Amino acid sequence: MTRDDGRTAAALVRSRKDLPFRLGLVLGSGLGGLADAVEDAAVLPYETLPGMPVSRVSSHRGAVVAGRLEGVPVVVLAGRAHYYESGDAAVMRDAIGMLKALGCEGVVLTNAAGSLREDLPPATPMLVTDHIALSGRNPLIGEETDARFVGLSAAYDAGWRSGLAGAAAAEGEPLGEGVYMWFSGPSFETPAEIRMARLLGADAVGMSTVPEVILARFFGLKVAAVSILTNYGAGMRVGELSHDETKEVAPRGAAKLERILRRFLRDRFAAPSAS
Repeated sequence: MTRDDGRTAAALVRSRKDLPFRLGLVLGSGLGGLADAVEDAAVLPYETLPGMPVSRVSSHRGAVVAGRLEGVPVVVLAGRAHYYESGDAAVMRDAIGMLKALGCEGVVLTNAAGSLREDLPPATPMLVTDHIALSGRNPLIGEETDARFVGLSAAYDAGWRSGLAGAAAAEGEPLGEGVYMWFSGPSFETPAEIRMARLLGADAVGMSTVPEVILARFFGLKVAAVSILTNYGAGMRVGELSHDETKEVAPRGAAKLERILRRFLRDRFAAPSAS
C-alpha cells in the first residue's frame, strides 16, 4: 500500500497559503498561544485535512496555522495527537510528512514535561539534547522499506541547538539543556519510575515528541526540541501531579520560549521576499 505521508494535506494547505515555507513548529500542552502570533495566517482545523490526527487533549487546539512569524514562512501544528490516545506510535506520521511536502527544512518540537533536576524549576524551558524511548514503541514499525533504519546518533541538530541557546542568551532567558525520557502515558509516572529515570540519565520526562523526532528524521527533516518544565517528577515534591498543573504553568514557560523562538527565527533564517 502506498502511503500518502501528508502530501494531500500539504496540497490543501498550499491552496490556502502558498509560501516558501522554511520551518515547522509543533506546539504541546499549554503552548498553543504561539500560534496566535503567526501573521497573515491561514488556519485549517485538523479535521479538514486528510490524515491529520485530531487530539482529544483539552489544551491542544487542533489546527494547522500557516503564515509568517518574524517574517519567516512557518507551518505551525497547534496541538498534537499522542500515542496514549490511540496506541498508535505513528499517529503523527502524516502531520510530519506534510511539513516535508510543504518544503520545510526542519521542525522545532515543543512539549510540556516534568523536571527531574532541582536546578530546572517549573516554567523553565529545556533544550532537548537527546532522548530515551523508554516505552519501546517506534513509529516506523511496519514501514517496509530500508528507510526505516533511521540513524539517531545526532537526532537533534547541533546547529539549531546552538542557535536556540544563542537566542536564549541574547534575550536574557534561562534555557536548560538535558535528556528527555518518553513514557507512554496517559498516567503520570510513579516515584519509583522517576528514581529510575534519574539513574538512567534523564533530565525530564514526558508523553510525546520522541515519535515525532523519529518521523522527522525519517523524512529527512532537521530537528530541535524544547520542553517547558511544568512540574517536578513524582516523589520530588509533596502532592499528586495533575494535568491542570501542566495547563496552569505551561503558558508562563511558553512566554519565555516565544521570545527565544522569535530571536532564533530572526537570527537563523533570512526571511524571503513576500509571495
